[in-house]
Amino acid sequence: MTDASALPGQPRGGVLSGPATERAVNVLAPNPSLMTLDGTNTWIVAEPDSDLAVVIDPGPLDDGHLRNVVDTAEKAGKRIALTLLTHGHPDHAEGAARFAELTATRVRALDPALRLGDEGLAAGDVITVGGLELRVVPTPGHTADSLSFHLPADRAVLTGDTVLGRGTTVVAHPDGRLGDYLDSLRRLRSLTVDDGVHTVLPGHGPVLEDAQGAVEFYLAHRAHRLAQVETAVENGHRTPAEVVAHVYADVDRSLWPAAELSVRAQLDYLSEHGLI
Repeated sequence: MTDASALPGQPRGGVLSGPATERAVNVLAPNPSLMTLDGTNTWIVAEPDSDLAVVIDPGPLDDGHLRNVVDTAEKAGKRIALTLLTHGHPDHAEGAARFAELTATRVRALDPALRLGDEGLAAGDVITVGGLELRVVPTPGHTADSLSFHLPADRAVLTGDTVLGRGTTVVAHPDGRLGDYLDSLRRLRSLTVDDGVHTVLPGHGPVLEDAQGAVEFYLAHRAHRLAQVETAVENGHRTPAEVVAHVYADVDRSLWPAAELSVRAQLDYLSEHGLI
């Protein structure tokens, strides 16, 4: 059995659903898979003494899950006042419109197509609900519309799919771009260094207790993969499929289509920088 403290980011053991910090509670969606890990983490965030809450990423269009989120908030004496999206992938956002019906809330997102209401989200926005403060952090790369939410009071950051609780994420080419993703990781690292963030509340997988360690691991992993792709191309593996078969030979083949998206993003990055 592996010691969790030795793993990147120090993932927290135990049940994923339930309280994660003083202000954040996870309701795990019933959509586990190789890509979604244990399922989508739907976050209810609120000040302890407030009766208002914010929900981040309602998750898939599963009425039972959406009602469970509402019930969880109500049992804690909270009314959901606002819905936020980290990005538009269906496992995070497909249920947002139905959730808005159930809660009579607005949905705020970076992508205008995902919004319900007049307000979007932009870098530097500060969202306040019932005394709760969330700061919008742009973290494109996994997708162009990816955002994270800094929760200063808990020294935590909600990362969507930019940093996962287990494993690494996909740079979803062509919408996702590797250069943007590396910049986003550096932006998150600055939160850990300059703003004291130590907890990652991810879109999938367990809570991470060592935010800086997790981000440093991601940066090192990306540098390693990029070097592997560059070497593969130099050795004659020219197509994305050929590079995946060479570089990701130790990865479950069912994940190769997702790996190919990241490889395409890496090939674009190497080409843009004159390295291939």
